[in-house]
Amino acid sequence: MTINYVVVPQWQGSGSSRAMQLVDGAEAIRGDLPSASTRTVDVPLEAGDHQGTGVHRLSSLLLVRERALRTYAADPATHVTIGGDCGVELAAIEHVSPSAPAVVWIDAHPDLHTPESSPSGAFTGMVLRTLLGDGPAALVPGHPLSADHVILAGVRSADPEEDAYIQDAGIRLIGAIEFSPEAILEAIAATGADSVYLHIDLDVLDPADFAGLGSPVPFGISPVLLAETIRAVVAKYPLTGAGITEFAPASVSQAADDLPTILRLIGAITSAR
Repeated sequence: MTINYVVVPQWQGSGSSRAMQLVDGAEAIRGDLPSASTRTVDVPLEAGDHQGTGVHRLSSLLLVRERALRTYAADPATHVTIGGDCGVELAAIEHVSPSAPAVVWIDAHPDLHTPESSPSGAFTGMVLRTLLGDGPAALVPGHPLSADHVILAGVRSADPEEDAYIQDAGIRLIGAIEFSPEAILEAIAATGADSVYLHIDLDVLDPADFAGLGSPVPFGISPVLLAETIRAVVAKYPLTGAGITEFAPASVSQAADDLPTILRLIGAITSAR
């Protein structure tokens, strides 16, 4: 498969005090990607307006989504999206959703809030719920995901409203303790899908192993286990796309310390080429 990298340095979906550092994180990763196969989506400088929806900075999120969808449509390659906040996955997964892949949402948080339930109004906490068809009308994709094709993996920080939705929708959940290549492969097989999209929020990693996180959650998984799991998945299933999000280094030196881990994850994603 041909891999293209799409860098989307969006920060407007984040509710973290380190939101602007997501731009620095995306730029740091871009510096180590092959320039000939890397595209960058322009992100507006302005924060944007909520437009009465309860989603902060919605107008900028809409603009980035439109630009990203054009970028994906312009090339038939398999795209690895580099965020930015988790909201960049809206366009990336919308682009591939008609092919009905299993979506493995590897994240410390389930991102299943609605504007009504969100304590922050930040879209990063609503993006998966929106992809499932239950979000602001302006952001819901034309082909929403089916809950039985979604796997939550590594989640260890969910609000009560999100827990209730997971139970009601019957979404498969693999916690950080149960996380393993075998558990992920078994869950994918149970969806019946014949391809996979991998969403990787770096906060799934244990903060003892990875520092550049805006929303760290203790007791995460190790980079070695995550890379091993990714390799196992792409060795067995065609990849429709992948995303790596939420790299928010506090300094240039911290970015340099964390980049080898990110590059190992990218290497695992592309290992089936």
